[in-house]
Amino acid sequence: MAPIRAEIGKTGGKLFAWDPVNAPMIRHWCEAMGVVNPIYTNAQAAKASVHGAQVAPPAMLQAWILSGLQKNNYPEGSTKDNPYKVLQMLEDQGLPAVVAVNTELDFKRYLRMDERLYYTSTITDISEEKATGLGVGYFVTQMQTYYSVNEAGGADECVGSMMFRLFKFKPTHAPKPIEEAKGGASAVPKIGRSTPGISPDTQFWWDGVNQGKLMIQRCKSCQTLRHPPGPACPECQSFEWDEVQSKGQGHIYSFVVMHYPEVPPFDHPNPIGLIELDEGTRLVGQLLGLKPNEYQIGQRVQVEFNTFNDGTLTLPQWRVVA
Repeated sequence: MAPIRAEIGKTGGKLFAWDPVNAPMIRHWCEAMGVVNPIYTNAQAAKASVHGAQVAPPAMLQAWILSGLQKNNYPEGSTKDNPYKVLQMLEDQGLPAVVAVNTELDFKRYLRMDERLYYTSTITDISEEKATGLGVGYFVTQMQTYYSVNEAGGADECVGSMMFRLFKFKPTHAPKPIEEAKGGASAVPKIGRSTPGISPDTQFWWDGVNQGKLMIQRCKSCQTLRHPPGPACPECQSFEWDEVQSKGQGHIYSFVVMHYPEVPPFDHPNPIGLIELDEGTRLVGQLLGLKPNEYQIGQRVQVEFNTFNDGTLTLPQWRVVA
């Protein structure tokens, strides 16, 4: 690991975008993501807005600098740095699998038409060896910083950054080959839902779910409800708590519809809601009852307890009610 850890703190790039910020790419991205704000696609509406001109969706930041179908393929003027060199080095050490863990985006300002971007890449951390349910490997944290080229020759402007963390690992269980079933048909293993990690702090919650009850942790000192469960109250720091049963009713405080990646065994598109309970706390759950484009903030929902994995796993889900 010594030569791999030596990459920590090194910055590579400039890696330029193939195209400047442009309206066709914005339109395609908005159509794919279901974004309908006219300041992104309608020049007249954008001119009348606080921006005074058409701007790009902030969440589109990474899309501008993607290399395309060919790996590490960037236009003329880019350096030859491989932004994913460390991942390749870990693969060479027998860690072929990768799973995304988390990401954080920071937007400095809106991007405008015809701006030309590039990014630099820095490995900020490589963890010690970790043993997980997926396998043994390393968490790799990388920071990409995005800049707008100053065409007048001055200093280029930082317009945003993205931190993302991956787990590079050797799988505990190698995937089994597809075996021929009786009659000559291929037998594809059925993929179930991942089982939850249960700790002493969350045991009561899963026990309630298995009984068809939605239990909420409550601070004994200040009566604050909290979810997800934890050892200490975030309001008064008390370690004393009990639990109350929710009626399982509330409304959609916010939601997303996951289109990609298509991860078995979930249906796609996959609507996921942030539910505000009538008791006053929030939790995340899968939404039921409507087509993906019919969900709206504020809709009333009712909890449902449904079983998966041949009846071995119970999960609370949320159905929209009239």
